[in-house]
Amino acid sequence: MHFSESELTSQVAQSAKDFAHQYIRPHLMEWDESQEFPVHIFKELGQLGMMGVLVPEAYGGTGLGYFEYSAVIQEIAKVCGSIGLSLAAHNSLCTGHIMTFGNENQKQKYLPKLATAEFIGAWGLTEPNTGSDAGNMKTTAVQEGNQWRINGTKSWITHGKSGDVAVVICRTGEPRAKNNSTAFIVDRGTPGFSAGKKENKLGMRASETAEMIFDNCIISDENRLGEVGDGFKQAMKILDGGRISIAALSLGIAKGAYEAAVQYAKERHQFDQPIANFQGISFKLADMATKIACAELLINQACDLKMKGLPMTKESAMAKYYASEIAVEISTDAVQIFGGYGYTKDFPVEKFYRDSKLCTIGEGTSEIQKIVISRELLK
Repeated sequence: MHFSESELTSQVAQSAKDFAHQYIRPHLMEWDESQEFPVHIFKELGQLGMMGVLVPEAYGGTGLGYFEYSAVIQEIAKVCGSIGLSLAAHNSLCTGHIMTFGNENQKQKYLPKLATAEFIGAWGLTEPNTGSDAGNMKTTAVQEGNQWRINGTKSWITHGKSGDVAVVICRTGEPRAKNNSTAFIVDRGTPGFSAGKKENKLGMRASETAEMIFDNCIISDENRLGEVGDGFKQAMKILDGGRISIAALSLGIAKGAYEAAVQYAKERHQFDQPIANFQGISFKLADMATKIACAELLINQACDLKMKGLPMTKESAMAKYYASEIAVEISTDAVQIFGGYGYTKDFPVEKFYRDSKLCTIGEGTSEIQKIVISRELLK
């Protein structure tokens, strides 16, 4: 299998790279320290078409494919994982869910605003006591005529406070029953829909993570996405594509840490020579480069299958699992190469180190990815 980067993918990647270096790099530590979610940056990314990469042009998006989408996330994450994470969550989850399962009226209403970042999107599946155990969620939606009454709390939600619109998966049947959940679109400002606690995190600190609280929140049946009972099936389909985006995010962080380590190893002198000359350092760099190449191939394979409309659950889970794990490994080795300087905030690798860990947890832990992969292998 051979994947050569197209001219279009290269151009899109360069555009994202230029934006990241001009508008994100000068402020990334300021945002990290203060946990500021820089909404204005996403508005500007929206003007460049990067908040609707996969959205068809008919709905205001750029209508590009998964190779371009992966390239955008990687280039942003090579500079700042937080911005890459929010970009991925907006595109893959909220926007992707409406694009995939929304009816024509819903697409016309929401996609143009999401694609341009007039609206920032959120997506709610996880709850305080039901992370991987989504079939036992406590957030419920009860039908009352042509309306639904939603009650419950969603946690660990990217843009849970600042998102203008959220796709929320609610239980509409008995706990653990088959087909017991349904997806809904909820607009910010709807009575009964509010933001809760904003998390104080180890990494990804400029990507807002907060609770969404529903207290007798009434929405119209027009806001229902697809059929009643299809919510979990829809969520799993969305997470298939979402795994590609988190894999790309992981790879971007890994590449950022690796490139910083290579540069430092060439510049740092000990015993009258660059530390890159020492086998202990050069072998670490060789391992890092090899892991990056492997992750890139897995991601490209998943993108290729996705673009061809072929099954890719196993391949996207493999890409997400492997890329996220090597992001942690590579950022750890990068800190080691930097030595004491790597442990300070004056150099970039400590942030890659902190940001990388989320990739093994968010949108399905590494352990969940192993379950997905093994089920696909054995079914």
